[in-house]
Amino acid sequence: MIKALLADDHSIVREGLRRVLEDSGEIKVIAEASDGRTAFDEAMNKKPDVAVIDISMPGMDGLEVVARMKSSCPDVPVLILTMHEEEQYVIRAIEAGAMGYVTKQSAPEQLVEAVKKIHSGGRYLTEKASEALALRVIMGNKSLSLTESLSMRELQVLRKLAMGGTNREIAENYNISIKTVDTYRARILQKLNLRNNAELSRFAFQNKLVEW
Repeated sequence: MIKALLADDHSIVREGLRRVLEDSGEIKVIAEASDGRTAFDEAMNKKPDVAVIDISMPGMDGLEVVARMKSSCPDVPVLILTMHEEEQYVIRAIEAGAMGYVTKQSAPEQLVEAVKKIHSGGRYLTEKASEALALRVIMGNKSLSLTESLSMRELQVLRKLAMGGTNREIAENYNISIKTVDTYRARILQKLNLRNNAELSRFAFQNKLVEW
């Protein structure tokens, strides 16, 4: 029986995902989390065989969880399960250390197959995710979008700002100084050729970096 950690900030979604996984008869959800920090703590404490993590969660987001887990508990493979189909998220997730990437629109059988695949030491990507990675290999830096020019931390700060987070809140969330947040914000505005937080938020929503 594969022991799984399930992290998503919507309880109804978690319940549905738990049912899909456990109905397979091969997977048991031993821990759940509604935010990134709890997901990381549960991974450290429960040592699941596989972690299924959503990207968009309050506090520490899924990409940060993946990066921290890769450093602190590398034996726990992570499957990203998200609403986001955009290329930049696929690339970021794999770069952060995720072993699989599945969207919530995927069929239930795909989720079960993905968990089993990464548990056995393989990788699992949807067709669209595979195409995104293949394009990156072929095009290299020529395929970089504006958002891909941002560092991991800049992307995280961009998402937090777009969702109305204050500099103080972002600083506390990532354990950095307010001055550092100001620096990240300035770099983001410069790289994306934006003038203020209103334009930054509009850009984030238009490019599906955050959900309405």
